[in-house]
Amino acid sequence: MKLNHIFLAFTALVGIACGALLVAKPELRDAAVMPYLWVLIAMAVFELGMYARFGGMFLSIEVRMLGFMLAVLFMAGIPFVAGSPGRLF
Repeated sequence: MKLNHIFLAFTALVGIACGALLVAKPELRDAAVMPYLWVLIAMAVFELGMYARFGGMFLSIEVRMLGFMLAVLFMAGIPFVAGSPGRLF
């Protein structure tokens, strides 16, 4: 599997996890670190791990943006579909 596919699957899982967490605990929307920053932190950890393992940056900016949009879509869509109270952002 290409690294791009692994990264996109990872960001989708991060988005699903964040969305499920926001459904379970809606008060986390008002935390010090905004939920969309959770996604950025997870992406940074993934890229730092890849840099430490392989010694280079292999993802293009397009794949990074697509992964971020995919994660935010899941993170915002899951609470919306679940009918969770509160604001999205």
